[in-house]
Amino acid sequence: MPTSRHHAAWLALAFAAALAFATPGSAHERVREESVDLGGFAAVLWFDPVRTGPQPVVVFSHGMYMCPTQSRYLMRALAEDGYFVVAPRHADSNCQFSLPAISRFGFKPSLMWSETDYRDRAEDIREIVAALGVDHRYASRADLSRLALAGHSLGGYTVLGLGGAWPSWKLAGVRAILALTPYSLPFQRSGGLRHLTAPVMYQAGSLDPVFTLPIELAGGAYDQSPAPKYLVEVDGAAHLAWTDLGISGRDAIVGYAIAFLDRYVKGDATAAPALKRPGTAAIAHDDAGD
Repeated sequence: MPTSRHHAAWLALAFAAALAFATPGSAHERVREESVDLGGFAAVLWFDPVRTGPQPVVVFSHGMYMCPTQSRYLMRALAEDGYFVVAPRHADSNCQFSLPAISRFGFKPSLMWSETDYRDRAEDIREIVAALGVDHRYASRADLSRLALAGHSLGGYTVLGLGGAWPSWKLAGVRAILALTPYSLPFQRSGGLRHLTAPVMYQAGSLDPVFTLPIELAGGAYDQSPAPKYLVEVDGAAHLAWTDLGISGRDAIVGYAIAFLDRYVKGDATAAPALKRPGTAAIAHDDAGD
């Protein structure tokens, strides 16, 4: 099994590649992207300014050494579907060509991780949610009674922790957790995923074994998570497929994400997150108690 040192090295290489080759892409006409300060935190927002009334909120946690804008294609798709999306910039982000602080490298073996590891990321999201509720620019638009968390890689670890996998992190009011090829190994020793209190969808890639196997194997993240739960393996997707650098599986990634969030955040009973879509290598679900 790969060690945390291998994970960190792989992510650092992926980060460098993403900075070198990713481009912002063309904006979706209806979606506005804004870089803002929310309660003293730098963040990026995506929303549809044409829509009126409160919109359900998705808070996105970026990967290690990545940026809030790493997954514009997915953020814009969610905004087009009527979500108010906010992505804070964590302390380990690196949006320029510079060497990340060595203190932020995850060299600690996963079995030694505890609730103290990257807790600052959880606090970022807690503060962002609190700030949204009182910010005069967005309070009437952001409906925090319909709140979802999404995260990629270390961001997936972050939102799982906030969903109850680290009990002291738990954020109240979360309706759904979208964990995009998350770093889930730290929760295997603690069994923390058994304490998730919101429906969860894991998305993983057929070309991303380091992150996919700990989710899919017997006794792994999916098995430990309570229902309702979903697991989607995207065919041909490597770890960066969920960022703007990746090109594989985008239709499947977006389609499953929207169907899952629509069902559990918007309450749309017609949404079908378990419906197998083109580009899917495998899918599992348990919607008992749905």
